[in-house]
Amino acid sequence: MEFQQLADVAEKWCSSTPFELIAAEETERRMDFYADPGVSFYVLCPDNGCGDSFHVWSESEDCLPFLQLAQDYISSCGKKTLHEVLEKVFKSFRPLLGLPDADDDAFEEYSADVEEEEPEADHPQMGVSQQ
Repeated sequence: MEFQQLADVAEKWCSSTPFELIAAEETERRMDFYADPGVSFYVLCPDNGCGDSFHVWSESEDCLPFLQLAQDYISSCGKKTLHEVLEKVFKSFRPLLGLPDADDDAFEEYSADVEEEEPEADHPQMGVSQQ
């Protein structure tokens, strides 16, 4: 995909998130994003047909740990689109943006696993058997 098409995808994505595309550097194939309160990151886009994947990073020490989920997603199997990468970054940054993270797949899977355990069912039975 041409860089300008990627920039258009990024602009459209920004319209539905708190982020703003503050720079799009075609020679470096880099797009910089920013949202209040001081949440920033950039995406390096792969060249056409070169087989590389997207790369996300932040120059902010506060933001960097939150990008781990998105970085893991990008490095997992399968080719990712810019929109998919940006969505994963947005989910990663939800806590920093003060948004609930309940709709994040990773959190839902974790919660579902915890709920499948049955400590509550065991506890009343233990209380009944001790009387």
